[in-house]
Order: sequence, then C-alpha cells, then structure tokens
Amino acid sequence: MRSPDPIFADPRLARLYDALDGERVDLDAYVAIIEEVEATSVVDIGCGTGCLAVRLAEAGIDVVGVDPAAASLAMARVKPYANRVTWLHGDSTVLEGRDLSADLAIMTGNVAQVFVSDDDWSRTLDAVHGCLRPGGWLVFETRRPEVRDWESWEVPPTAVTLPDGERVTVSRTVTEVALPLVTFEWSTTVAGTPIPSASTLRFRPREEIEADLVEHGFEVDDVREAPERPGKELVFLARRART
Repeated sequence: MRSPDPIFADPRLARLYDALDGERVDLDAYVAIIEEVEATSVVDIGCGTGCLAVRLAEAGIDVVGVDPAAASLAMARVKPYANRVTWLHGDSTVLEGRDLSADLAIMTGNVAQVFVSDDDWSRTLDAVHGCLRPGGWLVFETRRPEVRDWESWEVPPTAVTLPDGERVTVSRTVTEVALPLVTFEWSTTVAGTPIPSASTLRFRPREEIEADLVEHGFEVDDVREAPERPGKELVFLARRART
C-alpha cells in the first residue's frame, strides 16, 4: 500500500504530532462505543502515536496497535502502558495470517480515508475481516463529502508554542480538489527549517461505504454522527457476518 505521509513518518514531525494535534476529545466517543459493545480485545489500525491504544491498555483491554509509520510507533512505544500493547509495524495487511480473533477493530481520525485506491481499501477490509471473530465489530469514521469541509482547511503560517516551550510555525494549504480525492500540504517550520508533508484523502459517500462493507462480509449495524463534529462526519458500526 502507499507509504505513510511525512507528518507521521518523519521523526522530526512525529515527535510534534501529539502536541500539535491537541487534546483528543474525539477518542471519548470511541471508548464509549468499545464499552457499549463490551469489547475486551481491540485492533487499532492506523494507531499513530498510540493515544487510543495506551488508553485502552490502561483500562485492561487487550490491544494490538498497527501503523506503517515507524516514527509514530517509536513515540507510541515510550508512553505509559505501552508495554501492554502489541505493536505491529506495517499497513493493515500485516494482520494477515496472524492468529487473531478480536472483538473490535477501529480506525480513528482520517485513517479510513487514506486508502485512496479501490485495491488498498478492499485489502484493508479483507484484513480487518480476517482479524475479527464472527460477530466482531469494525468501527471507523469518515468525513461526509457533501459538506465540503476542505473549503475551511486553509491555515496561514501560524506560530505555535508547544508545552515544552519550543516554538514552531505551521501552515496548511489545499493543493488539489479532484473528487473523490482532496490533496493538501502541511508545512511545519522547526528551528528555521520548513518540513513539508503532503496528504491525499478519499471522500467516499455513505452509500458506497455501506456497499463496500457488505461486499467484504460485514453487516452495517449503525451509522452515527461524530459527536464532536456533528453534521460533518459519520461513524460506522459494522459487524463481521456470523456465517
């Protein structure tokens, strides 16, 4: 699959990610869903710097964290409770052939949208299906394309003081809108050196996502609003078919 974006894979940027990303209030809704379905084993796909994985591990949940960016995983591995997480370096296909039967697989943030090709998305859904027990859950969020949220993504060069006192400058520019794909570029200036990172996300409509899930052996149980971004995102709760 495609390589991870520099914002996750460049060690100079990965070490800044948590501080620049701010408080992850979006994770509260996912923790609530995990509690709701009484999952005790979770596969966190695109776990990044491990914010959710270590939080679940602290709560006594068996967690596997998967990410293709070694620099992000390096940040995850030094966090409290990281020793309770099984960390796997690679994309979702690293799950293939492993003896996993998880209660729930999860993709937070933009993860479900980074699979821009049909083949990568198909392989991901197959890999997730294979790591779940029959009746196990797949939970993820995706932005609604009709909202055109990218029209508000521009960020002019902005100085940011990090919790440790370090100052960096960040900016974001949307460089191409060719639906269903939207490409944008971050620039982070660290110690006077600009470090660019380009990203492309795919905006799939709800109907397409639901059809893809069914095609790959899932049953769509519920589609909810993301509570911290109402009207802009949908959260899918699907189950691996029992037959």
